[in-house]
Amino acid sequence: MQGETAAVRVAENEGKVDGFPLNRTPSSGRGGGKSWQYSDHMENIDGYLMKYTNLVTGWQYRFFVLNNEAGLLEYFVNEQSRPQKPRGSLPLAGAVISPSDEDSHTFTVNAISGEQYKLRASDAKERQHWVSRLQICTQHHTEAMGKSNPPPNSRSYSVASQSSASSPMSLRRPSQNASAFFGWAQSHKGSSIYSSRKSLLPDHLLDAREMMSQAQGQHRDLIQSIEGLPAAPGLSSLDQDLLMLKATSMATMSCLNECLHILHLQQVARQRASLGGPTIEWLEPKGPDILKNGSGEAPLDGGRLELSPPESGSFSGEQEEIDPEDEVEDSFMDKEEDLGAVEEERSVILHLLSQLKLGMDLTRVVLPTFILEKRSLLEMYADFMSHPELFVTITDGDSPEDRMIRFVEYYLTSFHEGRKGAIAKKPYNPIIGETFHCSWKVPRGPGAQEPPQGGLEPSTDTQEPYQVRFVAEQVSHHPPVSGFYAECQERQMCVNTHVWTKSKFMGMSIGVSMIGEGCLHLLEHDEEYTFTLPCAYARSILTVPWVELGGKVNIGCNKSGYSAVITFQTKPFYGGKLHKVTAEVKHNPTNAVVCRVQGEWNGVLEFSYTSGETKVVDVTKLPVTRKRVRPIEKQAPTESRRLWQHVTEALRQKDIDKATEHKRVLEERQRSEERQRAETETLWRTRYFDREGEGWAYSKPLWKNSAASKSYVSCL
Repeated sequence: MQGETAAVRVAENEGKVDGFPLNRTPSSGRGGGKSWQYSDHMENIDGYLMKYTNLVTGWQYRFFVLNNEAGLLEYFVNEQSRPQKPRGSLPLAGAVISPSDEDSHTFTVNAISGEQYKLRASDAKERQHWVSRLQICTQHHTEAMGKSNPPPNSRSYSVASQSSASSPMSLRRPSQNASAFFGWAQSHKGSSIYSSRKSLLPDHLLDAREMMSQAQGQHRDLIQSIEGLPAAPGLSSLDQDLLMLKATSMATMSCLNECLHILHLQQVARQRASLGGPTIEWLEPKGPDILKNGSGEAPLDGGRLELSPPESGSFSGEQEEIDPEDEVEDSFMDKEEDLGAVEEERSVILHLLSQLKLGMDLTRVVLPTFILEKRSLLEMYADFMSHPELFVTITDGDSPEDRMIRFVEYYLTSFHEGRKGAIAKKPYNPIIGETFHCSWKVPRGPGAQEPPQGGLEPSTDTQEPYQVRFVAEQVSHHPPVSGFYAECQERQMCVNTHVWTKSKFMGMSIGVSMIGEGCLHLLEHDEEYTFTLPCAYARSILTVPWVELGGKVNIGCNKSGYSAVITFQTKPFYGGKLHKVTAEVKHNPTNAVVCRVQGEWNGVLEFSYTSGETKVVDVTKLPVTRKRVRPIEKQAPTESRRLWQHVTEALRQKDIDKATEHKRVLEERQRSEERQRAETETLWRTRYFDREGEGWAYSKPLWKNSAASKSYVSCL
């Protein structure tokens, strides 16, 4: 091994890797250089990779060794410590090797025990080299674990042999053919202690393999047709749409291959269990009952769980009077932990995925409890207001242009704090009639004065902070629609929003469309700003789920003629940055762009103005104002925290069974009450929001009460 020049730099804030050692190539007995050539033979390779440890330590530089004979992936602190005992090792028999869609350098190694290594190579080619070597070793040692019923040899659909040599697919999964990927080499049967047993169990995946063979042939024909286009003016093989078509086809085949591989391992594990061999535990579905919907759900063992019955209370009725003096600064600061539970409960996810179809609406699908956040969706909407100082200063803008730019800044900075960590978790689905109340106290800036209200003189007391009040209500169950409203009476401004969350299954991702509209009212200026919301995506749901936003958002003010278009860009399949966002603020009558924004919605945003000036906002460094909420004992039975308190407490204690049962009781009560209303033809009555056309509006908004005196008691 040659010496290398270290060029690693780890970002202080998130431990991101900015560089890798120079002139370092995994050793595989072929000599130096990165012009790796693919081979079907197992090889012992070693080299430096970055290993993700945790959110605190981040990425660390480690020396990895692939031991094909032992079927282990080992790592050491550095190459010099290789003669010593490995710092860690991962058995590869039954493991799943998955290139990550976060970037082109990262991949994961998932052992059957649930342990996972998240690794990062220096570039895409080095990642592919490691992935292909690990996959070959994994397949060999999985067979050696005791596969006693080799599946019938089907038509080969080798990506490497049948795709065009220049096809990107040939670089992705070159080893996956019928004999190497699904059929196990016969020459190694003697290494299995179960090779002497003759199993007569059926091969349930035979039809799936046949269909995969046909699909692979169609993929091959597509690639060859595109790459066979003549290099002439007009349509060529480098056309952007055709490149995207190739990439999409490649990604689809890769996902299908991965899923079929997992299903095959599950079948092997079950057959081995029937013959008395060791089982791969995480591949066995543990609790399919929790994935059912409707009244057919079987409760957990009541003798094992001591459940508190749900509190009785009307979910519809009159508005509740909230005393601001009862509210205290929020002490609920639980950060969502890394999804260790996903590793333990992967079988439940696999069972769930087996019941879903691409594009399927997930509204009526009950998702497993261990992926839940410890808060309701209604509270998540409140957390988007965690920078209320930016909200109340929107109305301070000297001109319509300035106010529009201020609103865009507030809008772009609101999404980061709405997430409770980098890992994708799902908030509780609100029960119909569920509500959430909170407020924020915002210190006044120097010299700040509130606009006159009802002929009153502006207050000279600059010590009393502004108060922003928030109320949310689940106004519909099917479809699931939430309404939320926030106001600052001292600043004569309020915002009203209704959102229908519509989720869809997208293969290895889940997409959530935020259908609805919001309207910000600046009563002092008689301006209304309408806006929409982006889509959210949970990616990599089989490994380490993460969230990204996507889609185009429109903001407009009819009175001033200013508008903004914000584009949340999802990461492309190849290359590109995560969480990228761009925006333009335009004066419609003159079609002049007055401000441009670029950056990341959860990182640094740069505002560029027509004057040539720029402004940089780091959303991770903005101060977070804690919301003020009433203690649970002073909340109504239908308020989010009191309603979900037993689920939340069980999740804190990591008692998933107990949390699941508490959640089931709440949801069953909602279904029972819904059936009762249908039988008696009783209409649902909302408390705080009224239906207006296609949307929902707060029943006592500030714009209807703009003449009220400054001192008031909110009826939120």
